Amino acid sequence: MLRPPRRLLPFRRAASTGPGRRLLLSTPIFYANGPPHIGHLYSALLADALHRYRALRGAGPGRLSTGTDEHGLKIQQAAAAAGTSPPELCERVSGLFRQALTQAAVSFTDFTRTSEPRHRRAVQRFWAALRDAGALYKGSYEGWYCTAEESFLPESQLAESTDSRGRPCKVSLETGHQVHWTKEENYMFRLSAFREPLRRWLRDNPRAVTPPPFHQRALRWLDQELPDLSVSRERSRLPWGIPVPGDPTQTIYVWVDALVNYLSVVGYPEGHGEWWPRAHHVVGKDILKFHAVYWPALLLAAGLPPPERVLVHSHWTVRGQKMSKSLGNVVEPSACLRRYTRDGLRYFLLRQGVPERDCDYYEEKAVKLLNSELADALGGLLNRSTAPGINPSNTYPRFSRSCFPKLPERGAAGAAGRVSAEDYALVAAVASLPLQVAACFEAFQIYKALEGIALCVRQTNGFFQRHAPWKLDRGDPAERPWLDTVLHVTLECLRVYGTLLQPVVPHAADRLLSRLAVAPEERSISGLTFLPSYEGRPCPFEGRQLGPDTGLLFPRLEKAPEGTMEMSSS
Repeated sequence: MLRPPRRLLPFRRAASTGPGRRLLLSTPIFYANGPPHIGHLYSALLADALHRYRALRGAGPGRLSTGTDEHGLKIQQAAAAAGTSPPELCERVSGLFRQALTQAAVSFTDFTRTSEPRHRRAVQRFWAALRDAGALYKGSYEGWYCTAEESFLPESQLAESTDSRGRPCKVSLETGHQVHWTKEENYMFRLSAFREPLRRWLRDNPRAVTPPPFHQRALRWLDQELPDLSVSRERSRLPWGIPVPGDPTQTIYVWVDALVNYLSVVGYPEGHGEWWPRAHHVVGKDILKFHAVYWPALLLAAGLPPPERVLVHSHWTVRGQKMSKSLGNVVEPSACLRRYTRDGLRYFLLRQGVPERDCDYYEEKAVKLLNSELADALGGLLNRSTAPGINPSNTYPRFSRSCFPKLPERGAAGAAGRVSAEDYALVAAVASLPLQVAACFEAFQIYKALEGIALCVRQTNGFFQRHAPWKLDRGDPAERPWLDTVLHVTLECLRVYGTLLQPVVPHAADRLLSRLAVAPEERSISGLTFLPSYEGRPCPFEGRQLGPDTGLLFPRLEKAPEGTMEMSSS
């Protein structure tokens, strides 16, 4: 029997996101046995927003990888059911995923298909590294196998149920998928040898798995015994996959194959050193064990460090029910993109999605949120503050420090005039917003960043409504400086919101910033300042001609007739 590896690499804490630092952001590669749904898109949008935000901060070279997982028993079965071959099915479904991600403006730099030669070569070299380290052995394995999850499950993760014909059967406790008793000779990975190294990795790196509840879940798994892991299948049962090097009777287990995509995309086995282990994996909670236990253990066995971070999110339900083909409630991205627009769907999923808990989708919620926050609050504010009746010269008005003096310190008497405590509170809130948003993105809480922006947008609408610039007389020399100051503060707030919203609603943000005549080179988050005139510094936008009217920032959505929400049962 082969021995487990003797040497383990020392663990390294995740480095800070300093300038000039490379980073690979990744989505899971999506299983190509069926078309995409909004759950897949949510994973990709989380990774995309992080990738875009990092680029806007000038944090250094970055890549965003995604793709399709194209091997395994489910692919074989789906192809047979569709009357086609596995390669033909994968070609079609992979195209659907690429199309959906492109339509949703996911800015991926790499799209991996596990059927590609470069990936096959990387997987075979990774297998050889495991073999040479003594981490593999061949043995007879029997247990409950779940085809839907492509994995063996222990008895503790099973429940009694009945199949479609009413016969007793066992199912996965977590997913409800049926399992079957399977016995075969496979290659085994010495996962049991890595229990303590994995515990040390997680304990020494509290941010390695985020959010914290999932970090705690991974540690609880490691409190139990870790059985060795079957990492191949008999090729007679599973011909659609990568054969084990040197043993044509075996096919490499689909999850080992799929996980190696994070290395193949950065040039493993030769060129990966420039990127690895500077990788952040965005994954759904259903594949947490594969990414927080199996993948780090496989990497350690192959002589590589674990990824810096695993960012975990929960699932989307539909009116409280799990999305399911049998229920006919699978929500297709293409239908949502037509209904809500590209920016609308991105905003809804990232604003409502909370990684720690499952989120519920329904039509009325989406329409209400998008009308309230994008069409009315943000779009309405932009239209009103740039309207020709209020700003006939179509310029970025000048700020008057005498009209809006700096807040006195230490509780001294407030400035005379029209500025209220609420106005100073608005200025303080917007000034602190960039750092607040940065902290939320770093903590994988994009929804909280959007919450903070939406709150400030509401405050700005209150400011605009309170001072009613449409009632002020531009022709009156005493009124004009105050009118211009109200507009200047409002446009400065909008400029900050447009800049910070670029990772989430890139096209709407571009329209907003173009209307304010903010040039592309002035849209960086790292150089973002707010209301410099208030601090006595020059404002580069004062007096600048505004850009052309870009029309409605976001169209108001009509409530759909009852029962018309587009679902798919395909």
